[in-house]
Amino acid sequence: MRRGDRLFELIEILRRARGPVPATAIAAELEVCKRTVYRDVAALMAQRVPIRGEAGVGYVLEPGFHMPPLMLTPDEIEAAVLGAQWVRTRGEPDMQRAAANLLAKIEAIAPDDLHSFFAQPATSVAPVETRSEVLASSDIRAAIRRQKKIRLEYRDDRGTVTNRVIWPVLLGYRDEGRILAAWCELRNGFRYFRTERIMQAEILEDGVPKRRAQLRSEWETAMKAERGRFHGTEAGPVGGASSQKD
Repeated sequence: MRRGDRLFELIEILRRARGPVPATAIAAELEVCKRTVYRDVAALMAQRVPIRGEAGVGYVLEPGFHMPPLMLTPDEIEAAVLGAQWVRTRGEPDMQRAAANLLAKIEAIAPDDLHSFFAQPATSVAPVETRSEVLASSDIRAAIRRQKKIRLEYRDDRGTVTNRVIWPVLLGYRDEGRILAAWCELRNGFRYFRTERIMQAEILEDGVPKRRAQLRSEWETAMKAERGRFHGTEAGPVGGASSQKD
C-alpha cells in the first residue's frame, strides 16, 4: 500500500471509531508495525490533522474534520450500492427515495472511471413482497427521534388484542416486515412488536421520560442479559426488563 493511501486509511479508521483506537489495532488493520503507525500519525499531525493521542489508550480524531468525498474505493461503492438496493426493495416509499437520492449523490462525486459501478453493479438484492402496515415507518422513526410515546392496539401471534403505550427505541428491518423494539408500559419491560400486527396506532404528545441515549443503553443491556441467558451464561436481571416478543 502506498503511503498516501495508508494515511487516508488511517484517518478512516479513526473517523469511524467511537472511542480511542490503540496503535496495535491500527497496525493490525493496515498490516504494518506499530512504529509505522507512530510515524504516520506524527506525519498527519504535522499536516494539522486534529488527532489526539494518549499513551496506553489510543488515538482519537477530533470532531469536525472532513476528508474530500472523492476517494472512494470500488469496494466502498459496491457496499453503498448493495445497501441502497436492499433499502429500495424493502423500505417504505420515503426510505426508497432516500436510497435513490443517496446513490445519485455518491455517483455525482465519484471519479468518472467508477461510474460503471453504479450503472452495472456486481451485486443484486432479490425483491420481496411488502406487507401492509397501519403505522408508517416514517412516523415510527420520527417518534424515536422526537422521543414521543406511541399508543398501540396490537394483535399477538395467538390473536389476542391488547392496548399498549410504548416508548420506541429502535425500528429493525428484516427481509420481510419490520420489528419495533420498545419499552412497554403494560408489560413493564422491553418488547418486540411486529409492525404488520399493529391494528391501530397514535403518536402521542407525551414525551418518553428518559433521555434517548439512556433508554437505548438500557435496551442494549437487556439484550445482552437475554443473550447471556439464552447461551447459558446468566447475566442477571436488568431492572425487571425483558425483550420478549409480543
